[in-house]
Amino acid sequence: MLDKKLIGKYKVYLKENLSKKRYNHSVNVAGAALILARRYGCDEDRAYIAGLLHDCAKEFEISRQLELALQSDLDVCEIEKKAPPLYHAIAGSELVKTQFGITDKGIIHAIRYHTVACKDMPKLSQIVYLADLISEDRDYKDVKKMRKFAEQSLEKAMFEALRFSILDSAAKGNTIPVCTLEAYNDFALMTKNNT
Repeated sequence: MLDKKLIGKYKVYLKENLSKKRYNHSVNVAGAALILARRYGCDEDRAYIAGLLHDCAKEFEISRQLELALQSDLDVCEIEKKAPPLYHAIAGSELVKTQFGITDKGIIHAIRYHTVACKDMPKLSQIVYLADLISEDRDYKDVKKMRKFAEQSLEKAMFEALRFSILDSAAKGNTIPVCTLEAYNDFALMTKNNT
């Protein structure tokens, strides 16, 4: 059962450090993560917390995000170190440890990989990755299709989400971290073997 006092503390911090739009997005991602956790048998409290805090460092100055990211003891590849839009996830995984004393490796991992994914991705991390993509406030062209995939199968939804992300990044001429490609290959093989 979620500790309402603790959640209240997290929300106060987010309200003070994020724009109203980003705060609402964080609450929506937490809600989507909770629904996915129920559907796919994952710890609901951990999913809600990871979803709520996933963007906690998103609106810090880029230099602060990089500073936090470089403190991470998690794997951070050279491509990520050269891609400022990716800093916030790594920075957020550090921030939740120092700001809130969160030691739960699953929550830290889910926040760390919510933008890039990774090989052998734990279920909690998959849920937060997808929740970020399908939350109520999202309105990109294929969001309804992505929500439908998320209702049907976690693995299929991850495969489609990663395919979408990689195609979008490639179309924009952006770099793609190795961990994203490894995640794509994992889910491509999983979905291929399940058909």
